[in-house]
Amino acid sequence: MQLSILLDKMPLITRIARLILVGMAVWHLYVAFVGPPNPYIMRGVHVALALLLIFLTVDRKGLRNDVPSWYDVVIGLVAASAALYPSFNLNYITQRFLYVDPLMPMDIVVGITLVVLLLEATRRMLGPMLPITALLFLGYGLAFTSTLPSVILEQLFMTPEGIFGIPIAVSATYMVLFILFGSLVERMGVGQLFMDFAVALTGRQVGGPAKVACVTSGLFGSVSGSAVANVMTTGTFSIPLMKRMGFKPAFAGAVEAVASTGGQIMPPVMGAAAFVMAEYLGVGYLTVAKYALAPAILFYVALFAAVHFEAKRKGIGSVPKEDQVPLKIVLLERGHLFLPLAIIVGVLMMGYSAPYAALCGIISVVPVAALRKTTRHYVTVDNILDALEGGARNVLAIAAACACAGIVVGVIDITGLGLTFSNFVIEAAQDTLVIALFLSMIAGIILGMGMPTTPAYIVQVALLVPALVKLGVQVEAAHLFVFYFAILSAITPPVAMAVYAANTLSHAKIVEASWAAVKLGATGFIVPFMFVYEPAILMQGSVTQITLVLLHATTGVILLAAALQRYYFGRLSNVLSVVLFGASLLLIYPDLRLTASGLVIAGIILAFQRSRNPNPKSQPATHT
Repeated sequence: MQLSILLDKMPLITRIARLILVGMAVWHLYVAFVGPPNPYIMRGVHVALALLLIFLTVDRKGLRNDVPSWYDVVIGLVAASAALYPSFNLNYITQRFLYVDPLMPMDIVVGITLVVLLLEATRRMLGPMLPITALLFLGYGLAFTSTLPSVILEQLFMTPEGIFGIPIAVSATYMVLFILFGSLVERMGVGQLFMDFAVALTGRQVGGPAKVACVTSGLFGSVSGSAVANVMTTGTFSIPLMKRMGFKPAFAGAVEAVASTGGQIMPPVMGAAAFVMAEYLGVGYLTVAKYALAPAILFYVALFAAVHFEAKRKGIGSVPKEDQVPLKIVLLERGHLFLPLAIIVGVLMMGYSAPYAALCGIISVVPVAALRKTTRHYVTVDNILDALEGGARNVLAIAAACACAGIVVGVIDITGLGLTFSNFVIEAAQDTLVIALFLSMIAGIILGMGMPTTPAYIVQVALLVPALVKLGVQVEAAHLFVFYFAILSAITPPVAMAVYAANTLSHAKIVEASWAAVKLGATGFIVPFMFVYEPAILMQGSVTQITLVLLHATTGVILLAAALQRYYFGRLSNVLSVVLFGASLLLIYPDLRLTASGLVIAGIILAFQRSRNPNPKSQPATHT
């Protein structure tokens, strides 16, 4: 967006839409600075702006459209007006007796209008999966329960338990600020910093290109919170480089997809759903980050190990010298751009709220970029306006997802479906926790297919978490369990959105790429079971206990990666791969006797491999 937007020859409606995008960003920054208004007003304005802008900027095919038709303009204005209805009638809304006072005709008309247009806006923005899910839950509530249609509509439209519930509250306060922060730092050159930093850190190692992808995508994914967006941003560099160095296209795409997906579980920023989790748990965001730290480290240790073993097996070396950048130069020229992230973490550690920390980070971005000549050229009015517009565009998907997920949660709450589903899971598992966890994993992956992480997590909290808590799982572990599988659905066939995105760059066969992604992300499917049975992985317990558990868990995930990539001090036969896989699971399970058995088996395989390959480094390299 250029500063000369008012003088451009583009259609008037396009200029207005872009100005509204910037205005949306500025309004949220202003509210964060002076304090939020009444919750209904805050959430209503957020939803109204999002719906208006979706209809103004996205056409009926889900494609970006800078010249909306008069039809879309009218629908956008109607949708925005419907979303603002509770704000304009605040006294009436807050003073009536819920589910007792009858709805006025205008309430019914406006409520139905909002639900219908919200579903359409979500379809345009995110595709059909989430709206279809919301319609299925609405159909269940209307056709298979005794709940009156008017009561369901009241729940969705006139209470803080539906469309204007916790998900949209978090979107309007937490998420929008961190999304704006991510957009601003990207415009100030942080994306290039992450790439150069990753190359300097891991580029000289075996399999350097793939390890660069792991570091870059982990860093960028933590800020962006979107696996698909991350793939399309960092993958344009990492995937061609991995292919050029000898990695198969399927493996290259899988590395990028898995690393990008894992960014949502990596502190300090994590994905947008982490803010919803903090709200549900009633704890500070930093506490959620503490719970997630060790599992995220295990995930990336396993991914690094898998990349290393595959590179050793294929004989793939480091990043070419012409592409390498000394770490000292990177830090001297661009290292100061890490300061905004450090400020956010520092403010959180001082006990301030996540929105305040994000605001401090946003305020610091431009002055920090202006500190050095190497990044000062990014500090322009046009660039800042671009960042605000781009950030607001990214907010639209999150706002639509959270509002639409509010429909699902509202139906679950008012019909008692959550309790019914919890009882079903418990009965199907016959009170056996491991079976309940497995059923929850399958349900979580299915619910998350084709849906963004945030609404997938919100739905799973309503349906699955109560059952797990009833079976004795700690609340924090139960939330993280469903959170993981909401995320991992992005790399799980048949609807592996992150893998599909990576395939547009790697041009691999989708089945081969999906299988490679599942192998690389295998630790992510196991770690949730680990922290359910061993809270020390969530940093709960004594320092000694936490250290011991993490040590044998780390060893276990490394051996798991070795087994799946069939390399452990030399190429592994299929039989030894299976045996080593079993040994890794013994190490991962929190039991000292099983851990000792796993170490013995791994030691025997190591001795055998060393006797067969006394000098593995001398094996000829191959790129086959």
